[in-house]
Amino acid sequence: MQKNNVKMSERALRLKKSYVVLSSMVARNVRNQYRRSVLGILWTVLNPLLNMLVMAFVFSNIFGRDNIEMDYAVYVLSGTIAFTIMRAATNNAMHSLVNSYDLMTKTRTPYYIFPLSHVFSALVNFGFSLIALIIVMLIRLPTGKVVFSWTMLMVLIPWLPCIFMFTTGLSLILSVIYVRFRDIGHIYSVLLTLWNYLTPVFYSLKSLNLDATAMKIMRLNPMLHYVNYFRDVINGVVPDWKTHLVCFGAGAIMLLIGLLIFRLARRSIILYI
Repeated sequence: MQKNNVKMSERALRLKKSYVVLSSMVARNVRNQYRRSVLGILWTVLNPLLNMLVMAFVFSNIFGRDNIEMDYAVYVLSGTIAFTIMRAATNNAMHSLVNSYDLMTKTRTPYYIFPLSHVFSALVNFGFSLIALIIVMLIRLPTGKVVFSWTMLMVLIPWLPCIFMFTTGLSLILSVIYVRFRDIGHIYSVLLTLWNYLTPVFYSLKSLNLDATAMKIMRLNPMLHYVNYFRDVINGVVPDWKTHLVCFGAGAIMLLIGLLIFRLARRSIILYI
């Protein structure tokens, strides 16, 4: 009984230390992102706004915006914000183990803390991006295409936990692969660009006039469902149960795969860095 209590105390202590390290790393990541910048953390609000203005101008005036009933500025910004969580977290987490070699060898911090810190950093930036979205929605309110509804609370639950699971799982996988195969950094950069264009961030799937087979292939993209879910609840619509199931299922499966791969590879990580 006494041994069990000692083991529980040791686990609690390790968990507390891991939480402290994780918190400090998230704060450091956010600070470093905007270090020596005049506007500093304000860029977390300005970046999505400026990107939205560029994309809204290009794709509304040059390519058009057919089959989009939602206010186009809000449509583009909401899609960009939803996709950026995954893109920023996975892209930074991929390099986290290699970049933290010194800390990994000098401390007993669990290895998963390093990629996980970048996922939480992306969530912090997401919070600031929501401020930008609300600002745009308030500006576009007179158009009559913008609504403020209780469904916006569904961004926090269940949407955010679902995309958190998906992003965490993918981040763990990429961080392990990058340790042994550095070329994945260049490959993933290209894949992210392709993934972004295959996700309806600035266009509507209906405007593509795809046949049934092509539409089914497009719907295999998990980020399509996360982006559509985010837009629906922002627009005052409650997604159906199938959308809930897809978002949760994709997140849970990716997280389980990521944890399994990371667990199998964790003992050899330090050898290949």
